[in-house]
Amino acid sequence: MAMGRGNAVMAAAVFCLVVVAFQSEVAHAKTFIVGDANGWTFGVQSWPNGKSFNAGDVLVFKYPQGVHTVAVVNQAGFDSCSVIPKGAKVFTSGNDQVTLVSGNNNFICTIADHCSKQGLKMTVHAV
Repeated sequence: MAMGRGNAVMAAAVFCLVVVAFQSEVAHAKTFIVGDANGWTFGVQSWPNGKSFNAGDVLVFKYPQGVHTVAVVNQAGFDSCSVIPKGAKVFTSGNDQVTLVSGNNNFICTIADHCSKQGLKMTVHAV
């Protein structure tokens, strides 16, 4: 009987540690407005410079709906200003939220030549 109770206490302790660790991670997530007051627009490529990002942080892309879009793409998509991989998420609301994953997070605008000729694309590295 005592052994069963000991296992239950140990399981409860492990559960509590997992919950605390999860809450700690969530509590440290930050929200960033891409481009600050200017939003997601031309010239935003250098906005991440000097900032630190973590996996789980949220980027908010603000722009006039219909003027720009935000596509989350892989490196090939970023380099070619194409929506790659197939099925990549494209946001169009003008108030889009994207949670960062570990590593490079690549974003492009899919409107006309905004990415290819006007450089509306950005990479954010999260640790």
